[in-house]
Amino acid sequence: MITSKQRAYLRGLANDLSPIMQIGKGGLTENMLKTFSDALEARELIKLTVLENSGENPKELLQVLAAQLGAEPVAATGRKIVLYRASEKKPTIELPRV
Repeated sequence: MITSKQRAYLRGLANDLSPIMQIGKGGLTENMLKTFSDALEARELIKLTVLENSGENPKELLQVLAAQLGAEPVAATGRKIVLYRASEKKPTIELPRV
């Protein structure tokens, strides 16, 4: 569980990120979850876009993805969502101490 200070730090890092994928009308698939998991392992912090035609609420989707991927929900701003999960192999993002 990350603190609000750590979440704010991650939101700041995510400002410069481009979304790596879009979630569209097909919704979430197993392949997407695998891709997101691989991206989290490689990058630790990812940004996704939830398209209007997906019919998904970005805030709810953020919680669902975080639970399914074992990640921390960072932010849902507009149609963009940001997730964080420390890499098991070699963490690169150092969170501020509490």
